[in-house]
Amino acid sequence: MSFDIGGLPQSEIDELVDETIAENEVVLFMKGTPLAPECGYSKKAITHLRRHREDIECVDVLTSPDEFRTALERHSGWTTIPQAYVDGEFIGGSDVIEALDERGELAAELAP
Repeated sequence: MSFDIGGLPQSEIDELVDETIAENEVVLFMKGTPLAPECGYSKKAITHLRRHREDIECVDVLTSPDEFRTALERHSGWTTIPQAYVDGEFIGGSDVIEALDERGELAAELAP
């Protein structure tokens, strides 16, 4: 999913992020798209997530990275991208996702 958010005030971007997290079971805010990740961390995150679940909503933050970072920090306390949320809860970035997968815990975290 890519939002055309050029020129939107931060409050509207915050609302878009809030709605996206609330309306999707699994959402990954990443740089680029699943087919064309724009950084290694985003590629790693989507690869691990897709091992266990296909229906992941992905949001390309590169349309407005500073505003997305601000909006996401409200939820997670983290400013780094990517960020994954499951059932409205922040689960982590690429390193946390990778660690959960290596410990065999990611599949259960992503179960519908």
